[in-house]
Amino acid sequence: MTVLWHHFLGASKTYAEEIAARLQVEGLEVQAWHPELEGSVGVVFLGSELQETCQFLRDAQGDGTTRVVAVAVGEALPADGWRLLRAGACDLLHLACADSSLATVLARVQRILDLDRLMGSRLVREHVIGRSPSWTRMLRQLVEVARFTQASVLIEGESGTGKELLARLLHTLDPRTDKRDIVLMDCTTLVRDLSGSEFFGHERGAYTGAVGAREGVFAMADGGTLFLDEVGELPLELQAQLLRAIQERTYKRVGGNAWHRVNFRLVCATNRDLLQAVERGEFRRDLYYRIAGWRCAPPPLRERIEDIIPLAEHFLAAALPEGRPVGFAPLVRDHLVRRMYPGNVRDLRQLVHRMVCRHVGDGPISPGSLPSEEWPESADAEGWADEAFEGAVRRAVVQGASLKAISRAASELAVRVALQEAGGNLQRAAKTLGVTDRALQLRRASRRADLDTIDA
Repeated sequence: MTVLWHHFLGASKTYAEEIAARLQVEGLEVQAWHPELEGSVGVVFLGSELQETCQFLRDAQGDGTTRVVAVAVGEALPADGWRLLRAGACDLLHLACADSSLATVLARVQRILDLDRLMGSRLVREHVIGRSPSWTRMLRQLVEVARFTQASVLIEGESGTGKELLARLLHTLDPRTDKRDIVLMDCTTLVRDLSGSEFFGHERGAYTGAVGAREGVFAMADGGTLFLDEVGELPLELQAQLLRAIQERTYKRVGGNAWHRVNFRLVCATNRDLLQAVERGEFRRDLYYRIAGWRCAPPPLRERIEDIIPLAEHFLAAALPEGRPVGFAPLVRDHLVRRMYPGNVRDLRQLVHRMVCRHVGDGPISPGSLPSEEWPESADAEGWADEAFEGAVRRAVVQGASLKAISRAASELAVRVALQEAGGNLQRAAKTLGVTDRALQLRRASRRADLDTIDA
């Protein structure tokens, strides 16, 4: 993996070169930044021109696979340093002097490289499907928390967005060498009178019908992961009992006097807005902050359109006998992308299974395999200009953006998305956008024109 570096006017070129040399000593391939180079991580040394730096960061991400660490040495950070993060920097470091900086920069670079390896590993690729920016950003953060911390995690998302799948991935990536299994408790199925026994277990004779002692999920999850699904459905009285047990990792069985100590990683999921539930008095505030050591929000399918076809093909391969390749006819693919999915990924999976039930032969899934109630009413050629698109344009207009600024922003975004979809391939991206690859090269070059002379 290549580490790219760049410094701006006002930053010490000598110091930048020194850091690059030290990174090479650590066994990393390091090169000065060039538009045609690709790398998984970049280090940018800040100068005095914040606007130029932000534009460079937006361009430097390329197809979205390059993470950039912005470094300010000696001088104070820019007053609006958050702009650098919004422009695409994954971190912003302020180093008082060169002598103490190597470990700091190297640690950030190494973490990025470690995450890249994990994101490309079978551990991750075999658990989840998706490459859209919103999904990848969320997944990268979840992978980092799973692998490098023991934080409790709260997964908040709409039904069908893959919350249980992410919980199992968290457990899989947990680095404990002696970890035990993941134990799932569906909080919607709890019987109020028996909920204490479900969590803590009970002693023989604790209540009528307790003919023997029983372990609860706390004991079963000891040494592993406890996954509380739909945690927002817990009754308030049970929330109070769970708070101490989760905080102290100790509990008593129902009808018992002995304290039992457990050690598990806690992962919770809900399709409710728990902060709103806290404000309404339906969920304990202290319990919320105990379970939300880190929050994860898997995006709904409408925000990850790029993932619809890969997901559908994955479900299709799993549903077919012997997994024989079939694919989808162009008209069906178009419908899958345009369709709304109230049930998110689960909804898409069910639709694919319904088509498989009607499919005959070895050819692609044809329009006739689509149930009649699924047929679209019209073939609107501009179906992409939906409410979300109108909302983005409306916000820009209300905030005073000019037509020229809106058009420029839309064009830049289209180019960036096309490059991401094409894996950084200019020719494929140009074909998608209906322009020549030369025109796309000139557009990108014109935006970098000012940056190319910064080092002069």
